Amino acid sequence: MSAPTRHPDTLLELSKLEVAYGGIQAVKGIDLHVGKGELVCLIGANGAGKTTTLKGITGLQPVKGGTVRYAGEDTTGRPAFELVRRGLAMVPEGRGVFGALTIEENLAMGAYVRHDTAAIRADIEHVFGLFPRLKERRRQTAGTLSGGEQQMLAMGRALMSRPKMLLLDEPSMGLAPLMVQKVFETVLKVSGEGVTILLIEQNAKLALEVSHRGYVMESGEITISGDAKKLLHDPAVRAAYLGEAVG
Repeated sequence: MSAPTRHPDTLLELSKLEVAYGGIQAVKGIDLHVGKGELVCLIGANGAGKTTTLKGITGLQPVKGGTVRYAGEDTTGRPAFELVRRGLAMVPEGRGVFGALTIEENLAMGAYVRHDTAAIRADIEHVFGLFPRLKERRRQTAGTLSGGEQQMLAMGRALMSRPKMLLLDEPSMGLAPLMVQKVFETVLKVSGEGVTILLIEQNAKLALEVSHRGYVMESGEITISGDAKKLLHDPAVRAAYLGEAVG
């Protein structure tokens, strides 16, 4: 019998998680938890192990040690498609939209686990409410969209599965500053609607500004964690990730 989670309102809990990637142990026994309704960020330099952590959670990379618990169950090693059915969706780094399909068709693909046709149609309109730019281009193929528009579409597609929890991997990567702002505004809206979010992000300042709590990852280990606003003012975090001199 599995032990109960330590946090009664926890939706996701990683315990001593180890994940190897290409023969290198990229995640070295980390502990992390996300409570229901929280927006939690995992920040760190490129190569710190953030994306590999998400791949371990979603079964895209084999877990070498430790456990992943989601919604009170041990889901270690479960495949991503099974987790989507349980309400855990991921927006991967690089977006991964279907370039030859229209925006509407991409959104419909996000609802592949559902059979409630009328509700799916309503949810597509809800996504268009979050992203008016997508509504204007609803019959345009995804491959012709800008990077920012593709990021919006990837987020919208993930929301079509009606997730309890959303994993966002580097949503600001490669985007113009104005588009980054729009994407983060939407992250806040989605969080405000009650979706639990784990945000992986290199833009530490923005991530900490929108999050409730944060974890700092270095070389596969969690080195600092706590209230996001406190981390925003932590001298070590400011020096390492916000480009500010300390002293």
